[in-house]
Amino acid sequence: MLFPPTGNSASMATKIPAEKFGKCQCDTHHSKNILYQILHQEHARETKWHQQHCSPHCSTRSKGCPCLDRRRAVLRTPEATWRRASEVLLKTSTFIRNLPSFYHMPWEDQFVLIQQNWAPLFVLGMAQEGVDFDLREIPATSLLKKILLNQSSTAMNELGSSSAGASLAEVQKMKNLLWKFWDLDISAKEYAYLKGIILFNSECCVLKCFPYVQSLQQEAQKALMEFISTMFHGSLSRFALILQLITSLRDIDANAVEELFFRPVLGEATLNVLLIETLYIRQDWL
Repeated sequence: MLFPPTGNSASMATKIPAEKFGKCQCDTHHSKNILYQILHQEHARETKWHQQHCSPHCSTRSKGCPCLDRRRAVLRTPEATWRRASEVLLKTSTFIRNLPSFYHMPWEDQFVLIQQNWAPLFVLGMAQEGVDFDLREIPATSLLKKILLNQSSTAMNELGSSSAGASLAEVQKMKNLLWKFWDLDISAKEYAYLKGIILFNSECCVLKCFPYVQSLQQEAQKALMEFISTMFHGSLSRFALILQLITSLRDIDANAVEELFFRPVLGEATLNVLLIETLYIRQDWL
């Protein structure tokens, strides 16, 4: 036993209900527990490090239980899912390659659009192809183990980024989004317009041909709205729902997608480089 129970610590250990074993204990109060104080101090240092080095958007996933962000998952049937994911990626690159308007832009803009939008395009392709997948949660390195190994906050961050699997929270968000698309029973034409809206993302303000990209996105949005209005008797509630899904698509974590579906296949390579090579975009700028 690491810390022998004495006084209040021993009595508190018996107060945890049996049904809570194996579950998150973040809300359990252990103000006088020595082990809790050590863990709490280390977590406070880790939180402070993230606040100093991460963007404001990084904190949105940490408002709930901190245990959720540390949970990792892998594919339950990896070989079959990798094969289907690769097919979706190939179809995504084929879609881009067949767009003359994409190649009319400077190669710098092509690179930026691929870099920022490949993940939502891929997830959209997963939805269109009906690719579902099962997950298997894997144990993460405990905070106590990190403390005992005397790892600094920087080392802890590197360990977390290199651990197997992807963030369970991010992957669950992806699965929930897929089911929302399937519930809407989106047609092939709607998917085509959606891909155009996603690819020609006018929020990429660093683009050299920003007005051109913005016009292409507006053209795709108008085509989608007209198609929905025609097919659904002038009702645009479906259009509003789909636009909400587009916003959710842009929140997809590209790292989670890459780690879950492609890391074992890619090795040390990145999907950005792979897609750029596949689409024959000049790499002088890299």
